[in-house]
Amino acid sequence: MGKHIVVLGGGTAGTLTANRLRRMYDERDCGITVVDQDDDHIYQPGLLFVPFGLAQPRHLVRSRPQQLHTGIDYRRAGIDRVDLDARTVYFAAGGWVRYDVLVVATGARLLPEETEGLTGPGWGENVFTFYDLPGAIGLHHALERFDGGRIVVDVADLP
Repeated sequence: MGKHIVVLGGGTAGTLTANRLRRMYDERDCGITVVDQDDDHIYQPGLLFVPFGLAQPRHLVRSRPQQLHTGIDYRRAGIDRVDLDARTVYFAAGGWVRYDVLVVATGARLLPEETEGLTGPGWGENVFTFYDLPGAIGLHHALERFDGGRIVVDVADLP
C-alpha cells in the first residue's frame, strides 16, 4: 500500500472527507482510516426538528462505519495524543496508527456552562438546548407538556 491518510473524527466533516478521498484515490495507492470515540453519528441539522415532532431521533442516528465507503478502515477509539514528529496517533486504550496525512475533523463541543446561569436550576427540566440529542428530546417533551405561558429563545452564541 502507498500513502496512509488518517481522519480524526467520524462526524459529517470527517465522513465526507474520507468518502471524497476514497473516490479520489485507489485503495492500492492510499489507505484511509477514520477514528472516532463512538459508533453513533447524529445528523445534527435534524435535531432542530425533534422538539416539534417533525423528526424522530431514531432516524437521525446512524452507525458511523456504515456511512463510510468500502475501502475505508474505521477504528472506534478515543485519542490519547498525536505525535507530529513520528506521524502517529496513539489511542487512549492502547495501540496506534501511523499516517502520511492527518485530517483533524473532531467537530465542535457544546459548552452551555460558559453562559452564566444557563445550566443552573431548571437545566434539563425547563431549560434546554436542541444542539444535542438529549436536549432536543427533552425540549420535545417539555413542549408537549406546555399549556401556556412564556417561551424564551436565547441564542447565546453562534453554534
